[in-house]
Amino acid sequence: MQSSKPTSAGPANKEENVYIPQFISRRPFYAGEGDEDDNDYLKHQRREEKKEKSQWYDRGKKAGPAATKYRKGACENCGAMTHKAKDCLSRPRAKGAKWTGKDIQADEVIQTVNMGWDAKRDRWNGYDPKDYRQVIEDYTAMDELRKKTQGRNDDDDDNDTGEKYAEEVDMSKHQATATRQLRIREDTAKYLINLDLESAKYDPKSRSLVDGGAAADKAAAIFAEDGFLKASGDAAEFEKAERYAWEAQETGGNTNHHLQANPTAGEFFRKKEMAEAETKRAEKEKLLLDRYGVGSQTMPAALRSVAVTESEHFVEYDDSGLIKGAPRKAAKSKYAEDVLINNHTSIWGSWWSSFKWGYACCHSTVKNSYCTGDEGKAAWEAAEKQRSGENLLEDKLEGKEEATAQATKDNVEAKTSEDAAAKKRSREEMLNGVTEEEVEEYRRKRTAANDPMAKMLGKDELLT
Repeated sequence: MQSSKPTSAGPANKEENVYIPQFISRRPFYAGEGDEDDNDYLKHQRREEKKEKSQWYDRGKKAGPAATKYRKGACENCGAMTHKAKDCLSRPRAKGAKWTGKDIQADEVIQTVNMGWDAKRDRWNGYDPKDYRQVIEDYTAMDELRKKTQGRNDDDDDNDTGEKYAEEVDMSKHQATATRQLRIREDTAKYLINLDLESAKYDPKSRSLVDGGAAADKAAAIFAEDGFLKASGDAAEFEKAERYAWEAQETGGNTNHHLQANPTAGEFFRKKEMAEAETKRAEKEKLLLDRYGVGSQTMPAALRSVAVTESEHFVEYDDSGLIKGAPRKAAKSKYAEDVLINNHTSIWGSWWSSFKWGYACCHSTVKNSYCTGDEGKAAWEAAEKQRSGENLLEDKLEGKEEATAQATKDNVEAKTSEDAAAKKRSREEMLNGVTEEEVEEYRRKRTAANDPMAKMLGKDELLT
């Protein structure tokens, strides 16, 4: 009897293998529970099928036609609703769409792209291979322009086949690396002349001996000889000719000036170019002298060579490169400094009090205020005294001093009046005469000139 359930080929329909260990076949708790219809007991061991597809943003896609009138809250520059003016990628206009109402751009499509772990790290995600056609077209156009500049036709492409597919060369020269590396068999390699570690050292990159080291061995002699040959004779001219051939080949692609293949032509064109450069320099110098009218007054070369250009002025510099003894100039910033406004004689920030900056000329803590001078300082001091309560203490002290002075004045006046009243004799006393008590008091208070103790009156000293 056949089952009515259709069968399909796949790993899920395989029978359970009893030889698979339990720690592999058993589903762990963190893998979740399997579906009831799923007969694959090893599903947790198989690679998970990803349902997500690689997707990317539609760059530059617009949402429908553009609006005909500026909408509130839109970009002030282009008029789109999907961004603000500071995030606008359009060209900044002299007058934006908010004020002109013209050329309003359509809104961009805001997309939500949910990418997986791999898609976020895919450097080629969203790349369109069709964009590379523009690069190929640019190179093709440049190649055609180069051919027109050099005056070559398409028939000459067969001659360039060898150069186009030539072996990789050094320094962009059409000279194979393998050709330069060849040497005569009889030549002894420089690094085999002397294997002493303290002697001249061989640099494999430049294929030359560096660091003379010892001065008495064969390697040091060869090193000195190489250095002498490089700096004397026609070595310098040979180097200039070789550089001219390389530059001519790089700039114009002309291989006719090759130093080994055609040295005569290379030397001829090099001297010709040097003569033209010298002629142009002389013409330019003559034009400048004629234009400024100093051609006839030019000092002869003989006098110019013996002219005294020295000076007795002695200048000494320090370690930082500045002149010693010269006043140091304060470094200027890119901002405006020492700008006095509103009749102020000092700048803002020249005075500080109670955690506030202000002007030192008037003690004003309001920026861009008008200067009030000394009156402003006095007003500020009075306000500070009133704020801190110092004026109350001063008033109290002044009141006490005034009261004390008034009391002292009253006492003095009362005492003076009493003394005057005591010294003044009344009419009755003058008519009645002098009494005995007054005579006795006079005798007691009278000081005798011949009294030896008169000098001791009013002194608290002991006699010994």
